[in-house]
Amino acid sequence: MILLPLVFVLGAVSPAQTSKGMVVAQNVVASQVGADVLSRGGNAVDAAVATAFALAVVHPSAGNLGGGGFMIVRRPDGSVTSFDFREVAPAAATPDMFLDASGNYDPALHHGSYTAVGVPGSVAGLWLAHRRCGKRPWRELVAPAIALARDGFPLTKELARQFQVLRGAFSRHPSSVKVFYRPDGSLYSAGDMFRQPDLARTLERIQSDGAAGFYRGRTADLIVAQMQRGGGLITHEDLAAYRAVERKPLEGVYRGRTIVSMAPPSSGGATLIAMLNMLECFPVEKDPLRRIHLMTEVMRRGYAERARRLGDPDFNDPDMTAPFLDKEFARGLVRDLSMSKASVSRLDGLGWAAPEGENTTHFSVIDGELGAVSMTYTLENSYGSRIVVDGAGFLLNDEMGDFNPALGLTTERGLIGTRPNLVAPGKRMLSSMTPTIVLDSERRPVLLVGSPGGRTIINTVFEIVTNVIDLRLDIGRAVALGRFHHQWFPDRIRMEERLARPEIVRGLEELGHRVDVVKSQGIAACIQVSYRRGRTVFQAGVDPRYPDAGAAKAQ
Repeated sequence: MILLPLVFVLGAVSPAQTSKGMVVAQNVVASQVGADVLSRGGNAVDAAVATAFALAVVHPSAGNLGGGGFMIVRRPDGSVTSFDFREVAPAAATPDMFLDASGNYDPALHHGSYTAVGVPGSVAGLWLAHRRCGKRPWRELVAPAIALARDGFPLTKELARQFQVLRGAFSRHPSSVKVFYRPDGSLYSAGDMFRQPDLARTLERIQSDGAAGFYRGRTADLIVAQMQRGGGLITHEDLAAYRAVERKPLEGVYRGRTIVSMAPPSSGGATLIAMLNMLECFPVEKDPLRRIHLMTEVMRRGYAERARRLGDPDFNDPDMTAPFLDKEFARGLVRDLSMSKASVSRLDGLGWAAPEGENTTHFSVIDGELGAVSMTYTLENSYGSRIVVDGAGFLLNDEMGDFNPALGLTTERGLIGTRPNLVAPGKRMLSSMTPTIVLDSERRPVLLVGSPGGRTIINTVFEIVTNVIDLRLDIGRAVALGRFHHQWFPDRIRMEERLARPEIVRGLEELGHRVDVVKSQGIAACIQVSYRRGRTVFQAGVDPRYPDAGAAKAQ
């Protein structure tokens, strides 16, 4: 058994269980929408499509039409695939577009302007996944989101709080004020019915015409008009040219389980598998201090290789992930790892990237035939660019901030200027999203895992996977366990306050680490599958860190 002092949990409870199908998402209303699809005979992809559109209504900080993401699919026959619907740079984008007139880096251009908006991918990705893997009619899957937007839903305390906190940011955009505040400009309160009629009409066009209802016609006209008002780059041609891509996912093996995760332009799968390969070189550590030290050193090396090698595969070496899957390569990375002393992150001409926004969202779905979906999508920062498309009712992303700012601009404080992730027209920006499905020796799903959290996502998934496999925790405790993060640069451990006991922090500092205490890391939405005496049981891993999260079961 694991030593009890390691289990710093927040409200861990016995997870919900069923054998008929389950959805776990960051909003319980969206989870129920997906579970209802399963109850009507839909498969996991059908439920994922319905859940994603519902989240675009009830979880506007990250659920979206104007962003992008990734989906891992395990079909009932055991085969796996993935869908890449990451945003792309507009045709007018250039590698030096985030420099001012004097040639100096301008973070406002990079993260807080109309030029930070990439061509959205979410609608195209959901459409493609449904065409390739779905069963139920498309119109049926979009309908619940339309009803939620048109008829409204009771505003939660958390959403009301978010609208209040972001009032200053939204006030710069009249189209956003029109959506998130009353007609007289006053705040909504918890319990008020929140209606979004413009978003309902946009969803109706998507329901009627599929992806064409977003990338062409009225919605496209509204996006381009918003770009022209604010000096953005996206044109009708950019929207019409966007394509989601079905890709082969990456696969690795960790202590006998198969890890299926996302290939580039997500860095998540490659980095996760490389870190698991490194960790497998050592015995399982259950002592809290030794485990955190070991995993930190593995994270340091994984994130360094991430920065060195990864980018959009259409613009870089398509074999760039091969070292990340190679166990001999992993052994070489940890050859100098000491259990008695922290390493020191070295720049070596690389540096580290500016932080990704942490308000991504993730959900997991499984159906009664063991079809499974692990999906992560995002607007980048919370509420993305904070710009609502006037007349269309949805928020635009600020994902261009995930490109490196300029060639050669590398600092220990957090910027990176290497070529693999520089801006180019039509290029997908590197991401840390890590939707993952873990399979047993019979290629049956045993774990669906993912989380929001910017660059912390990979480490959150890394920790949950090892909490289940190494520490043998059930999914409820594995998700609630205290988390920590190291990303190479800055050379510091970020540790949740519930984990940062004085003796642990002191012990890490004596080893040479520097520790920053933070309130929270990630909001995981996971499902664990067990096979008991001929019966399959699904267990929900709902993260207690977010009040609106929840699971729903198929009936």
